[in-house]
Order: sequence, then structure tokens, then C-alpha cells
Amino acid sequence: MRKPVKIGRISLALLFILMMALLTGCGQEMMVFDPKGPIAQDQRDLIVISTVLCLIVLVPVLAMTAVIVWRYRDAKGNKAAYKPNWSHSTKLEMIWWGIPIVIILILAGVTVKYTYALEPSKPIESDQKPIVVQATSLDWKWLFTYPEQGIATVNYLQIPKGVPIKFELTSDAPMNSFWIPQLGGQMYTMSGMAMTLYLQADEAGKYFGTAANFSGEHFNDMKFDVHATSREEFDKWAAGIKKSASPLTQAGYDALAKPGRSGEQFFSSFPDNLFYNIVTKYAVGGSHGAHGGHGAVPGGSGNESGGKPSAAVSGSNKMEDVTAGQGHGAHGMAGGSGHGAHSASGK
Repeated sequence: MRKPVKIGRISLALLFILMMALLTGCGQEMMVFDPKGPIAQDQRDLIVISTVLCLIVLVPVLAMTAVIVWRYRDAKGNKAAYKPNWSHSTKLEMIWWGIPIVIILILAGVTVKYTYALEPSKPIESDQKPIVVQATSLDWKWLFTYPEQGIATVNYLQIPKGVPIKFELTSDAPMNSFWIPQLGGQMYTMSGMAMTLYLQADEAGKYFGTAANFSGEHFNDMKFDVHATSREEFDKWAAGIKKSASPLTQAGYDALAKPGRSGEQFFSSFPDNLFYNIVTKYAVGGSHGAHGGHGAVPGGSGNESGGKPSAAVSGSNKMEDVTAGQGHGAHGMAGGSGHGAHSASGK
């Protein structure tokens, strides 16, 4: 009998060591717990609060399980009290029912508070005007268009620190997920839908961005760098792209949208209403209505913007109607993502 017990203890010890080794290989750091923006900070707080509340129950239960198994084990000389007819204790019932009920009530209150605070489409309070960035997931790359600056990039994102960023998200490929762990939780990108996600970087730096959803052969290559800089550096960078890069034509976009990997690319302009047309292209009647008729304004052209920000902005204004028409219904589909989407940073 002693040999199986010894083997069992060794097996448990080896299993524990293996688990620790696997966990240490998950990455150099846990980016979700190193937030660099207000949304990510609130998500980190929610994760910590929820974990602590759960541990209040979990730790005593596991500890008591180990103590009871050891204290009442079948062994010679065991002096533990033997009470085969014991069946009830009012005091113990109050403890093991009362504490969990209180914890559940606290957890419910915390969850409701953060769910409303982290609604994805809720603008971040700031004295700075938000910058609009339209993100489109393709096979297997990210296209970012800046309607106010009139430029576009592939697999590269630059934003000013301390300024809210209004991301408008869609897909011209299979459903995917947009995620910058240190700035906020992931949000799904879906064809025929325009999702809204507000994020902000409080510190200058280089952050990791990725697609958090399996989408085919090279989905693992859908990574991008996020460079948070001062506003002056951001404006200088945008002006440099505007001056030196080539334009993205409609033919160029059609080629870019074909399945395949891509490095970083920069464009000085993009077709008028490109994002709007991507959102509405899968709707019945093409670009004459958004997904399911969710409030999109008919229209949108495929003409070249010629690098004029005003033309691109007009396309962005149409997206206000698309996103407004989808609102909470769209975000409800991303219930485990984003802010509220944002509260799924535990992915």
C-alpha cells in the first residue's frame, strides 16, 4: 500500500512542475496586467477584483479539503472524532451559504458598474478631440485608414498619446478580432458591420497588436505594431506619409484584399468612401444599405480621393450613420470582447 501512495505523490509533484514550466513559457510578460491606457487599466482592475473575490471562496475550500482528507484519513492511531450520526450545524450553514451570497452580490455590483463604464462605443472623457482610425481585417493583414489625415497603412498603426482613438472596425474577409492588449480588450470585426471601439494610450511607446481570432492558414501573421508618440510627432509622421508615399487605388485595394501575407505598407491616399463601401459590399443591393439595413445612408463612390482629407472625411461621416444604426446590437454580438467587449481582456 505504501508504494502506490509514494508513486502518486511523485506524480503530483511532477505534474505541478510541468504546469509551472508551461505557464512560464506563455510569454515574457502578461501584457493584460501592464495597461498603458484608461480602458486597459479598468479591465485590469476588473480582473483583479473578480479574481480576489473568487479566491475568498476558492482558497478556504481547497485548504479545508486538504485538511479534512488528511485529518480523517484511514490510518492507525488516528484520533480524529468519529461522529457517524452528525448531520447539521446552523453555524456552519450560515458560513458556507452566507459568504458566497455576499461575494456574488458584490461581484454582481462590480460587473454591472464596469460593464456600463466599459461600453465599447462610449467615448473616452477627454479635452482632446478623438482621432478616427478605420481598421479593416483582410486575409491575412490589417488595413488602417485615417480619414482625417487622408492616409492609409498596412500592418502599422501610429497614434498620438493622450488622445482618444475612435476605431471603426469591419472585415473584408472571414470574421476576425482586433486586439491591442495593453490598450484594451478585443473587439470582433465582421463583414457587413461597422463596430466602434474607443481606446487611448497614456504613454509613449511601442505596443503589440494582433488578430485574436483564427481566420485561416496565415492568421498568426496578422500582427501589427502600435506606435504611440507625441501629437507633434504623429502630425509630422502623417505629413511625411502624405508627401512621400504612393496612393492606394481601387485596383491596389482589390489586390491587397486577396488572401496573402503582407509587410508594412504606407499610402498617401485611398479611394473615396473605401471603408463605407467595404462595410456595405456584402449587403443586399451592394452599397445601397448596410448589414440588415442598419441605418446606413445610400451612396458612396469608388473614385480616387486624390489624397484630399475632406473627401475621406465625407466617407467617415457616412460611417457615423452605419455605426449609429448598429449601436448596442452590434456590440452585443461582441459580448465577451471589447470594453464590455472591453471587459473580455481575460482572453
